[in-house]
Amino acid sequence: MDASQINHLAVIVAAISDMAVGALWYSPLLFYKGWMDVNRFSEEDLKKGNPAVIYGLTLVFSLIISYNLAFFLADEGTDLMWGLTAGLLAGVGWATMSFATIGLFERRSAKYILINSGYIIVAFAVKGIILGAWR
Repeated sequence: MDASQINHLAVIVAAISDMAVGALWYSPLLFYKGWMDVNRFSEEDLKKGNPAVIYGLTLVFSLIISYNLAFFLADEGTDLMWGLTAGLLAGVGWATMSFATIGLFERRSAKYILINSGYIIVAFAVKGIILGAWR
């Protein structure tokens, strides 16, 4: 693991991609209504949050995740396909399985787990593609 092999700009773009994927995933075009239903949220509930805190911490967490994945991919042989593969392996094998386990103990519905796990998998795949291709 060689930190000099990390493209820091790619890490930042990968972190921002989390937010872009989330904006699309949880939009009315895709899973907004289903996500609102399984969480029993109303439009008023969403207005109660502090957007600066929510989006600010989301970006910090996304940077940490992206740097973590970048360290795993910090190898000369890394390319787009290995980035995608590593993103999918981390997204499915670690993040989604951890999330699903927590969801089971919280007695969350399969729909809740699938909507959010789908986002996790796609977000990790996109991060992997960015980090693998942009060396």
